[in-house]
Amino acid sequence: MAGKIRVLIIDDSASVRQALTKVLEDDPEIEVMGVASDPFMAAKKIQEQLPDVITLDVEMPRMDGITFLRKIMSQRPIPVVMCSSLTEQGSETLLQALEAGAVDVILKPKIGAADYLADSGVRIREAVKGAAAARLGAVRRATASSSASTKLTADAVLPPPSGRAMAKTTEMVACVGASTGGTEALRVMLEQLPANAPGMVIVQHMPEKFTAAFAKRLNSLCEVEIKEAEDGDPVLRGHVLIAPGDRHMLLERQGARYHVSVRTGPLVSRHRPSVDVLFRSAARSAGANAMGVIMTGMGDDGARGMAEMHAAGAYTIAQDEASSVVFGMPKEAIAHGGVDKVVSLDHIAREILSADRRR
Repeated sequence: MAGKIRVLIIDDSASVRQALTKVLEDDPEIEVMGVASDPFMAAKKIQEQLPDVITLDVEMPRMDGITFLRKIMSQRPIPVVMCSSLTEQGSETLLQALEAGAVDVILKPKIGAADYLADSGVRIREAVKGAAAARLGAVRRATASSSASTKLTADAVLPPPSGRAMAKTTEMVACVGASTGGTEALRVMLEQLPANAPGMVIVQHMPEKFTAAFAKRLNSLCEVEIKEAEDGDPVLRGHVLIAPGDRHMLLERQGARYHVSVRTGPLVSRHRPSVDVLFRSAARSAGANAMGVIMTGMGDDGARGMAEMHAAGAYTIAQDEASSVVFGMPKEAIAHGGVDKVVSLDHIAREILSADRRR
């Protein structure tokens, strides 16, 4: 078992504990070291053996998940992935969990759903691996991302860009991709943007129904207008569109104006929404009129798409390792040769505004 990611599952539902155990142990790099029906039982198990990652239910008897999360973070920080059925009301609670220190959020298994293990299982395993690699103020071993499932590229949604790079003929559109650690990183970046910032489209890996609450929270904190994207929404200066969970978002051009297309499709780079899909669409539709930004996250989603944006004439930047919760996505984008500049989280907004002024 040496070298495996040890996971403790905390959930009051026996069927969920069983389903999560099967989902996680389908990956040879993950070991479920134990299960607990409530935080008190979990605390005893943690004293006996420290897990690498905890999956934590929100609503449980004797103590709720948020309270237990805060206790963990104040006493012995361990990467935590929150697990919820994620109703509209529950998504607000999960935002509190991220603010309290949770690394990621996942949906509870849909018991009996035939396609669950094929799609959501991939997402759950990637979330656990991302949490294992997260930096919580102490050095933790990073685990390489892998999966037994077929990993599709953006070819599954749209063909690669062709022809010469598009000239700078429209206003700049900032295209941003993020994953593990991205919810708080995006808040930091967006809070620094003025009301007249260039139009922006964002893919943040997260479950469906969660993105609407996430966008609403950011909108209450920032000068720019932020909303969950809907099919056909225009990309406007001072506005930010966030891809809805479980839907791909593409940038499309009509004349001198841009809008987004929101559509279903297969997992790309094991994600839906996928950063690679957004970035490829930007390379095809905007070329040198786009700017690419890749931020903290596990895996390599966005690396190929950013290289395509770069080849199409877009200016591209990546978040640096020191300010990333997980340096996987920026590191892979750099390795693919698609990054013009590496900057810290605190300088991303400044770099976007500087690129906009240069136009």
